[in-house]
Amino acid sequence: MDDRRYDEQGEVPLAGYAGVAGVFAASAATYALVFRRLGRQVPERVPPWDVVLLGTATFKAARLLTRDKVTSFLRAPFTRRAGEGGGSEVSDVPRGGTARQAVGSLVSCPFCTAAWVAAGLTGYYAWAPRPARLVCAGLTAVTLADWLQYAWTGTREAVDG
Repeated sequence: MDDRRYDEQGEVPLAGYAGVAGVFAASAATYALVFRRLGRQVPERVPPWDVVLLGTATFKAARLLTRDKVTSFLRAPFTRRAGEGGGSEVSDVPRGGTARQAVGSLVSCPFCTAAWVAAGLTGYYAWAPRPARLVCAGLTAVTLADWLQYAWTGTREAVDG
């Protein structure tokens, strides 16, 4: 292997990843600056229940953005369809040049997207806790509904099977 390469194939879009990380850092810094300039205060503490709501909402929003069929139009400029999964989930893979591939990696990976979603929801929570809780409760309800759908389907298949 060439010691100058990051990976064996030389296909990891490091410059694109750096750009994506730069956008994330610049967005967080801009939010913090605006938040402070407007005299806003961060909450002294976040109750454990709110952390659970934020975490569950982050999970669901990341799955919706990266795996749901209906949000394919958001990913399509940066990804191509690789397969279909359970429920209404699909699997996409990144495509294109350095920047496009880096964004494709982000929007096709629920773990990667979760960091962005968590930052957005946490920022929303710091800005307006009550409406943020409502949004998170809605996404949590969808998560619970999904689990119930899978449990129902599994029970039906066991009974019918």
